[in-house]
Amino acid sequence: MTKKQAAQRVALDTLPGYHIRRLHQISVAIFLQETEAHGLTPVQFAALQTAANDPGLDQRTLARTIGLDTSTVGGVIDRLEARGLLQRNASPADRRVRLLTPTDAGRALLAATLPALLRAQQRMLEPLPARERAEFLRMLAVLVTANNELSRAPSEAAS
Repeated sequence: MTKKQAAQRVALDTLPGYHIRRLHQISVAIFLQETEAHGLTPVQFAALQTAANDPGLDQRTLARTIGLDTSTVGGVIDRLEARGLLQRNASPADRRVRLLTPTDAGRALLAATLPALLRAQQRMLEPLPARERAEFLRMLAVLVTANNELSRAPSEAAS
């Protein structure tokens, strides 16, 4: 192997970004396995749960809260609304602004999904010893918060 070839060789398993991407793939797969019966994606769950946590919030605030761009969150809301899980209403203060409220069906789906969601979270952390799980979550939060502004859609929740 020449010196130039050696300089170009990079072991992917030494790169944090590689592991983060793989962990994201794994977390989505586990979430979908556990919640399959409920038919929600992780992003749909985040949008619906955020609207349930703060009924009447607007689409822009929802997007900033969960770290999505407004066009992506618009499509997510379209799908949730088409399923009768979320409703959009014009704001009395500004008719151009749409306020989001989960429907009774949306709140019921969140309640029904909760046990599966918690199982998924447990499965994601299961390979770590119990004493290291809180520290892992703390370190993830540090990385997300410190790098939040580098995102294409910074989250207000991470600031």
